[in-house]
Amino acid sequence: MTLVSLAQATYLLAAVLFVLSLAGLSKQESARRGNVLGMVGMVLALAATIALALRESVRPALVTAVLIALVLAIGAVIGTWRARRVEMTQMPELIAMLHSFVGAAAVLVGYNSYLTEEPDAVHLVEVFLGVLIGAVTLTGSVVAYLKLSGRTSSAPLKLPGRNLLNLAALVVSAGLMVWFIVSPSLVPLVAMTVIALALGWHLVASIGGGDMPVVVSMLNSYSGWAAAAAGFMLSNDLLIVTGALVGASGAILSYIMCRAMNRSFVSVILGGFGTEEGTVVAGGPVGEHRELQAADVAALLRDARSVVITPGYGMAVAKAQYPVADLVRRLRERGVKVRFGVHPVAGRLPGHMNVLLAEAKVPYDIVLEMDEINDDFEDTDVVLVIGANDTVNPAALDDPASPIAGMPVLEVWHARDVIVFKRSMATGYAGVQNPLFFRDNTAMLFGDAKDQTDKILAAL
Repeated sequence: MTLVSLAQATYLLAAVLFVLSLAGLSKQESARRGNVLGMVGMVLALAATIALALRESVRPALVTAVLIALVLAIGAVIGTWRARRVEMTQMPELIAMLHSFVGAAAVLVGYNSYLTEEPDAVHLVEVFLGVLIGAVTLTGSVVAYLKLSGRTSSAPLKLPGRNLLNLAALVVSAGLMVWFIVSPSLVPLVAMTVIALALGWHLVASIGGGDMPVVVSMLNSYSGWAAAAAGFMLSNDLLIVTGALVGASGAILSYIMCRAMNRSFVSVILGGFGTEEGTVVAGGPVGEHRELQAADVAALLRDARSVVITPGYGMAVAKAQYPVADLVRRLRERGVKVRFGVHPVAGRLPGHMNVLLAEAKVPYDIVLEMDEINDDFEDTDVVLVIGANDTVNPAALDDPASPIAGMPVLEVWHARDVIVFKRSMATGYAGVQNPLFFRDNTAMLFGDAKDQTDKILAAL
């Protein structure tokens, strides 16, 4: 068997492992196995690619090997350093930044492919589309990182005629592609790159904080298609397959997120809802809230038979998942039925809450999705809303004028008692006031979620 044939066979095996990895990641119980399969597939893919690079290199094999080893060492050191330093709460912005790397790689591969290979119509189309998708992914991911990390406002940018600006960018890009194919030169390619960079920035800047989970999955899809485009330019079958897998899975996840928010993907792209975090929307509901102390909450839990915990991003920020897990163990030892209700867009990254709870060793079988838990709230004695806001907002169902109208939410207000853990009465990430805070069966527990949970444990 020749080296090329062996490399192609290795690529095929790696592609199968990537498919099995995605299948494993679909369930918490098999997620660890899915990660391992993905890592094994990537090691095989890298080994095959390096072997082909050494065989086809115009430089001496030793020089090429040293360059490859140097690049791998730099990437491994930076990746390990960031992975060890990053907090779980910073995972959304880290993933957004990693997506930008894929976009930048697609742009660089496109330019290199155009400058080093004989131009033909098909190849020119591959180059143009690869650079276009990569440039949009690059700046869109950078803006998402800035918003998620709090380095810029989460409020949507509302330029006059913003939809027409996006449409004009696409029309001009189409015209530049025709120019590029008919008369290949760097001028139309560079012009399109500038437009695509601006388009990516504007698309994500126009999306409000409430839609950021969809943005993350959307950028995941974009990065996959950018990788697939790079695969076409490099004639690398594995990169095409892997990019298509990531692109398709990201698109499916975006659809699931939009369905969970009762929003169309197009409406999100054209400018989602959301104002600056903590901003009270004019005309929002007002009323008197009731406040309890940790000892009072402990007394309610002592008498409860059924408890549901609905976590949100605030729990992640406070690093409260560990004392919450201790509280769950303590209550279950007392014979209390305890479960978690996780909204599909809880936090700022799809699946973020599930990872945090798994990290704290919360059993998988008591972590339920919104559709699995919503019908049980009427038979629940106490609901602990820890750091969640928009995902438990009854205005989504009761107020047609609300920016989140129609969004499926956890209907916690049907329980006997609802305790909301919050630092203040500020609104959530979407900037929408929550009438749940003013209901008769709701009480507020103000302060850091971790500290308050520790006090509840002490009182128990």
